[in-house]
Amino acid sequence: MISNDEITAAIPHALLRADVPGLGPRSEGKVRDIYVQGDRRILITTDRVSAFDRVLGAIPFKGQVLNQLAAWWFEQVGDIVANHVIDVPDPNVTIAHEADALPVEVIVRGYITGVTSTSLWTLYNAGVERPYGLDLPPGLRKNDPLPEPVITPTTKATGGAHDERLTSVEVVERGLVEPVLWQEIQQAALAVFRRGQQIARRAGLILVDTKYEFGLIDGRPALIDEIHTPDSSRYWVADSYDAAHGSDQEPQNFDKEFLRLWFVGQGYRGDGPPPAMPPEFIAQVAARYIAAYERLTGREFVPGAQPASERIARALASWG
Repeated sequence: MISNDEITAAIPHALLRADVPGLGPRSEGKVRDIYVQGDRRILITTDRVSAFDRVLGAIPFKGQVLNQLAAWWFEQVGDIVANHVIDVPDPNVTIAHEADALPVEVIVRGYITGVTSTSLWTLYNAGVERPYGLDLPPGLRKNDPLPEPVITPTTKATGGAHDERLTSVEVVERGLVEPVLWQEIQQAALAVFRRGQQIARRAGLILVDTKYEFGLIDGRPALIDEIHTPDSSRYWVADSYDAAHGSDQEPQNFDKEFLRLWFVGQGYRGDGPPPAMPPEFIAQVAARYIAAYERLTGREFVPGAQPASERIARALASWG
């Protein structure tokens, strides 16, 4: 793993934006910059970091970790469901099939936890009746395992709005996804999640919950965006879970929860301008992303050449 000094030195060079001449109009998500060329979508994963549906700053090497880890995970579950990947010509770039994205985020949870307003624990602990339409047993404690993984869908927020929680019945009743397709997507999501849990366990981690996005490619459902990354998933260190469970302490994690909890500790939960992250905290977050990549894949993280924007432009020129 690269040193803390190397990470700290890279903070000023974090990739906030990827403008690549000659690719046409650029659109911007919370983390990815996107170019569409015909039936191809060019996804450039920047170092921007988001939580509470807000962009909160930048973490060096985060984009590379997300892009390469998502590509690795897509390979691990390719026998379960199709995905949008065509090629990964650069550590920060994925060339993908253009998909008709479905307007629902498919969140699968194996444990009851979380600190956001839409998290299952927040709703359950507040006494919300049948959150997400689920019948949960009484007496659950934070971080308890659920009897079986469950799906807690939400809308896809745009324009700075917050995600809206849904039930599976509402997904169909509101016409967001057709009934047969929604059933197929739920089955695929649960199968991919179980595969992810098995692989994570072999790495000494617990895949706690995750978010999937699906789209239609040639009329068939496929995974798009990313899967099982520290941005879209919650991971706990398995050995730390038993010691922490039932106490006031949280299990050691390899995900964005570390970031979320820091902002919550600063009194921020997504409303108003976020507090600035100090350099030492940024370096800690970067180290956690890199450690998650290395632990899950068993591969050493090799930073891409800097400046990233020039490297990306060269890679796309060669690919195109």
